[in-house]
Amino acid sequence: MTTGTKETRATAKYVRVSASKVRQLMPLIVGRTVPEAVTVLRFADKGAAEPLRKVLESAAANAENNDGYDPDELVVARAWADEGPTMRRFQPRAQGRAYRIRKRTSHITVVVTPAEED
Repeated sequence: MTTGTKETRATAKYVRVSASKVRQLMPLIVGRTVPEAVTVLRFADKGAAEPLRKVLESAAANAENNDGYDPDELVVARAWADEGPTMRRFQPRAQGRAYRIRKRTSHITVVVTPAEED
């Protein structure tokens, strides 16, 4: 990335989808323009696409309102999903036993930058 390039980010914390499921969608959007990435996520057949799309649209809105960029000229520079806290629940089983159910959460971050003029 060149020096002086402004980047804008958005983060969604404690999203009730595992980070590994969100990470499957990251290569689909990194390097694409924001409208193109939103379209890809809108038609992606994964449940994690919706929260990722919302974070992407939030990053574009942040760039428009806070930094004055045109959202159609933005490119997804980076995106990552970190693991959040895991909620632990128990499933009753036979003979008084209980199995642990892990309900995983994630923190999703998307960084957008203005498109390079070539």
